[in-house]
Amino acid sequence: MHPSPLDTPTICKNCNTNHSQKYCPNCGHPVQLKRIDAHYLVHEIEHLLHLERGILFTIRALIINPGKEIRDYISDTRSKLVKPVIFIIVTSLIFSIISHFFHLAEMPVNNEEIKQNATLSIVKWIEGHYGYANIIMGVFIALWIKLIFRNYGYNLFEILVLLCYTMGMGMLIFALFTLVQGLIKIELIQVGSIIAYIYCARMIAEFFGKKDAINYLKALLAYILGMITFYVLVFALGYLIDMI
Repeated sequence: MHPSPLDTPTICKNCNTNHSQKYCPNCGHPVQLKRIDAHYLVHEIEHLLHLERGILFTIRALIINPGKEIRDYISDTRSKLVKPVIFIIVTSLIFSIISHFFHLAEMPVNNEEIKQNATLSIVKWIEGHYGYANIIMGVFIALWIKLIFRNYGYNLFEILVLLCYTMGMGMLIFALFTLVQGLIKIELIQVGSIIAYIYCARMIAEFFGKKDAINYLKALLAYILGMITFYVLVFALGYLIDMI
């Protein structure tokens, strides 16, 4: 079915094509955008969370067979999973909301201490911007993965895609244990941390091939070294700022 013609020609606001249809024949942009209201926002949230190709589908796929799903995303099809950067930002936001709601995973410092110490300021920024901080940390983890798994032929950007999904799942595990701890008042954050690191190592190892058992140890090593490198540089930067 072809779009119905309009009474008068119009110029597409997206690609400047002159046409007389409800949708631009060149780029598909509608002549009349839907007004942003409550219904529009609900639709956008449903679109993000829908089971077929949304957050929930992506989480399920990464639980069942993470290595294959991420390899498929890189080499075969990119329509099944949520985009990697969106995934890590959304999952980090979920963790941030839960941890702030229960007042967990926050440093007990006052504003005066933060003003006087650059390192505390940086760490507090990391607490409030987990999505961005995870992407930055992912760069260092990716560099170690690239070094340790250098014989597999993946470039740095493909490894960063792997890290976005891996760290996103890690944040969801943190969020789950933070939620349970906040509800039942039993210390579970450390347990959640261990499980999250092990699960992230599993995802990395299976991406490179689950048949080789040594990959699991190499993946855990790369993940830990990347985190250590990130925080060493954070403290070094804070120290230099304080010195200056």
